[in-house]
Amino acid sequence: MDEERRGTWFGFGFCGFGQALGSGLGRQVHSPEPVRTPSGSVDVCRVSASWSYTAFVTRGGGVQLSGAAGGAADGYTDAWASEELLVLLRAGPGAGAELQAWAPGSALRGEPLWSQAVQEAEHGPNRDETQAGLLPLLPCARAYVSPRPPFYRPLAPTLRARRLELGAEHALLLDAAGQVFSWGAGRHGQLGHGTLEPEPEPRLLEALQGLRMAEVAAGGWHSVCLSETGDIYIWGWNESGQLALPTKSLAEDGKTTAGEASGLDEDGSEVKRVSAGEDGAPAPFIAVQPFPALLDLSPGSEAVKVSCGSRHTAVLTRTGELYTWGWGKYGQLGHKDTTTLDRPCRVEYFVDKQLQVRTVSCGPWNTYVYAVEKEKS
Repeated sequence: MDEERRGTWFGFGFCGFGQALGSGLGRQVHSPEPVRTPSGSVDVCRVSASWSYTAFVTRGGGVQLSGAAGGAADGYTDAWASEELLVLLRAGPGAGAELQAWAPGSALRGEPLWSQAVQEAEHGPNRDETQAGLLPLLPCARAYVSPRPPFYRPLAPTLRARRLELGAEHALLLDAAGQVFSWGAGRHGQLGHGTLEPEPEPRLLEALQGLRMAEVAAGGWHSVCLSETGDIYIWGWNESGQLALPTKSLAEDGKTTAGEASGLDEDGSEVKRVSAGEDGAPAPFIAVQPFPALLDLSPGSEAVKVSCGSRHTAVLTRTGELYTWGWGKYGQLGHKDTTTLDRPCRVEYFVDKQLQVRTVSCGPWNTYVYAVEKEKS
């Protein structure tokens, strides 16, 4: 049996509406559990989670909804879930496809709210089907879908888009040359331009020029990107430790250093000083980081995939280990508790079960991962 057939999707975190995690409404899943779709299918290739429901895409071309929004339909190759819209990509004849937007509560019955023909981009034979789909970036890579009007938004022809991620109030775009662009609201430093000002149009992230990026991810109000060499750059809001930088909320709970003073760092980041550092000197905690900061994961680790929830972050290494940090109230970090962390922590469940994680997809308050059995030596 090959690795693909042995793979399993796992989920953990908030399942207050029964999002295929556990067996009851209102349950919190603090440790990874195998995902159970409404039909019992295990042949899931993509997952897109919103707050109240989750969309599962199967390799057979079907989509199943779990949670507050139910329903199932065949003939779809990708899904993107948000509270305002459920956007589906229906396969068409030849290179054509149709984009459809549904009300999440429609159960996929009747007619979509709107639909639009799109031209499929060609994909190479080695495309990993367990990765997240192209949505909200459209297959033609010249436009994208937004949960708020205008729903269909064109991109400048000069932007050769490769990946697009939408946060609560901002967008990140990775282009074909490995450059990162950001735009939208900036009051939490999530754009990475060194200010808290908004940007109406995509703006190149100058702090990362000369570094080729391979992945981008947008949280609610924070951003992460991975370089082609496996380095992690992170910026934005750190209220719950989602940047893996010391945070005031944990200091007040006694989970990190305590005591404070205020000031601005040399790069303009909002820094407050907390006492009780190892040498007795004030140690900083950071509320907002408006420039990309280089994050050390663990010695020798090379990051290859990243995903962000509303206020938590998950990173996958080349060796198949999963690290999570940030807000943990609903168990979305997978550490068997509801602890909030301002440092990367490996999810030991997959190590103990001899599983390699292949991809990760965060919902606002939960996390889904695809893992395979380690090869026997």
